[in-house]
Amino acid sequence: MREAIRLSLEKMQAGFGGPFGAVVVKDGQIIARGFNQVTSTNDPTCHAEVDAIRKACQALGTFQLAGCDLYTSCEPCPMCLGAIYWARPARVFYANTKADAAAIGFDDQFIYDEIDKPLAERTLPMQQLLREEAAISFQAWASREDRTEY
Repeated sequence: MREAIRLSLEKMQAGFGGPFGAVVVKDGQIIARGFNQVTSTNDPTCHAEVDAIRKACQALGTFQLAGCDLYTSCEPCPMCLGAIYWARPARVFYANTKADAAAIGFDDQFIYDEIDKPLAERTLPMQQLLREEAAISFQAWASREDRTEY
């Protein structure tokens, strides 16, 4: 956890982005370090946890983090939480809370609130198009015998 916290401060002070750091640990060893780079890369998905997950998966040669622990300097936002669940680490440890993040301007509560609303009531308009055409790729996937389940 101290390494995640160190990264959050060091990389923020170096101008990479917000004060967030994360590390992935396997068998007691850090295998990947991540930090927020949203503003320095103009990538809204480059949060510390996502960065660490991407690097860890590359290092391990897999798309899942079985047997790994994720340490993050702050309770994960909704996007990172989704990525963490997809990556399937064994455990997640965090330092600051989402309330602590909100207090310094990183408030994700509106996203949590939006997720609970029916599609028609969300502030971001969403409209379904071309479902029949898109279904072809899903049918092709479902019929593949060599597909990798995840």
